[in-house]
Amino acid sequence: MVTNVTSLTGSGLKDWLIQRATAVFLLIYTLFAITFFITHPKVDFPEWQLVFHCRCVQIATILAVVAILLHAYIGIWTVLTDYVKCKWLRLSLLSIVAFTLFAEGLWTFLLVWGQ
Repeated sequence: MVTNVTSLTGSGLKDWLIQRATAVFLLIYTLFAITFFITHPKVDFPEWQLVFHCRCVQIATILAVVAILLHAYIGIWTVLTDYVKCKWLRLSLLSIVAFTLFAEGLWTFLLVWGQ
């Protein structure tokens, strides 16, 4: 069996399922965010800060960011493996993407959980 080490799971079916699961989670998170903004049309900084001090919002936000990062990596991996045929260029681009997504995830984690 041939396994691609740069794919997220090494299995196309697992990657596909992760892609769909993250899309569903992001839809739910987005609907909650839209509902919040509809019910609170003028959110000021203290109210925004109060919302993000709630543990459930912090956890949901971190999960949403992880979902975005997984979704993005799988999508970019798919596009690069389809259209970039030069192996070293594809691996270089995937490395840059992975590093960037990791840095964005770390930055978001520090923003959400930082004091």
